[in-house]
Amino acid sequence: MKPTILLFQFSKPQSMKLMKAFMPLKLKIKNVHTEDILTPIGTLAGIKDMKTLDSTEESQELSDPMIVFAGLSNTHLDLALAAVRKSGVGPVPYKAVLTPSNQSWTAHELLEELKIEHEKMHQS
Repeated sequence: MKPTILLFQFSKPQSMKLMKAFMPLKLKIKNVHTEDILTPIGTLAGIKDMKTLDSTEESQELSDPMIVFAGLSNTHLDLALAAVRKSGVGPVPYKAVLTPSNQSWTAHELLEELKIEHEKMHQS
């Protein structure tokens, strides 16, 4: 799998700003469209031989934008996070790294988990 950044639910102007910010990193950037939301994250990131689920469910947009970093080295991840901050799209609270645990999840499942973690981190 080639190091990839998956962008979910960003407006076209936001997506363009992020792509411009990521350009110097020479990584694969993929805008995930609504019709692909139910595809496992690992498949979207380019993992071969991932089992895809046959779902009769209709794809629905995510409630919030999300970024998934797949296969990036620690250095590239640090640079990509810095690029997000400098891009001008504003805060992106929902970011994740692809792991063996979440690679079979859909974007909806991953976003819900990130929301739970975000809420726990920001409780006072």
